Amino acid sequence: MSDGAPLLEVRNLKKYYPLSQGLFKRKAGTVKAVDDVSFTIQPGETFGLVGESGCGKSTIAKSVIRAVEPTDGDVIFHLDRPRNLAKLNREELKVARRHIQLVFQDPFSSLNPRHRVRDIIGEPLKVNNVADGKELEDQVGHLMSSVGLRPEYQVRYPHAFSGGQRQRIGIARALAMHPKLIICDEPVSALDVSVQAQILNLLSDLQSEFGLTYLFVSHDLGVVQHISDRVAVMYVGRLVETGPTRKLFEAPQHPYTAALLSASPKPHPRFRRTQPVLTGEVPDPLSAPSGCHFHPRCPYRQQVCEEEFPPLEPVPDSPGQFVACHFASEIELEGVPAVTPR
Repeated sequence: MSDGAPLLEVRNLKKYYPLSQGLFKRKAGTVKAVDDVSFTIQPGETFGLVGESGCGKSTIAKSVIRAVEPTDGDVIFHLDRPRNLAKLNREELKVARRHIQLVFQDPFSSLNPRHRVRDIIGEPLKVNNVADGKELEDQVGHLMSSVGLRPEYQVRYPHAFSGGQRQRIGIARALAMHPKLIICDEPVSALDVSVQAQILNLLSDLQSEFGLTYLFVSHDLGVVQHISDRVAVMYVGRLVETGPTRKLFEAPQHPYTAALLSASPKPHPRFRRTQPVLTGEVPDPLSAPSGCHFHPRCPYRQQVCEEEFPPLEPVPDSPGQFVACHFASEIELEGVPAVTPR
């Protein structure tokens, strides 16, 4: 992992969805799916983005690659020079996207059932005029071998493969243009647990082999802990805590992070939960609570929590860890034991 310039910088990213109602489409409100989010990803790093469903994780992933247009903010991608993906025109964005690829959540719907595997994996190469004919076939075979599939299977259709094999095909397609950054949007959530481990190990091996950088989106804390170098925790469109994986899991600073860790099953028969389970529901982004969005569910809340949203600030004596909580330095939260490094 590099200590120099980041590969990706996300600055004050916002994605708002206006809602309208009635015959004349009067504005009824605004859904703040992503609200002023900033983070960086270093070359060769796996940056995990975690949170409950509906918190804005996938919206961030799609906004980075401009599958959805961000409302505001900058997405700086460092190639030969810094490029603001949020401001590029169509042709410039097409060039930049060669270096950023996406692995989708559902391996069953992300592959065209009417195309053979060689056409699915080879499409990026053909569209970008990289290879054709026998050269294309050879490159597809090499990509399939890289993800653990036999090259002769490229004449088959997706229905002939299992879910894990289909996800390997999706990963091979993402690798076709030799990208710098791969955005993994819940890449193992639709797979069996045993297959999840295989895909996660494959992603780690490919990262070492090709020098890849990952933005890894997931709601599964166990998966994020296994594969990530750093983790960011989201709640109702905002980041509430970021930091190195080991520090964040062993010593969480935000009550929401601690609640997520407490609710996650622990693989030990003698483990007993000492913190209360998180109660209440995730608020509607259309009418998010004032101040800190977590305060209605927080056992440590005080008056200031209802009035002011705390900024994301560095944690004293914990380099690289940041938290958005007014009383982070005054409360003691329980983490979970570290797992064996990947």
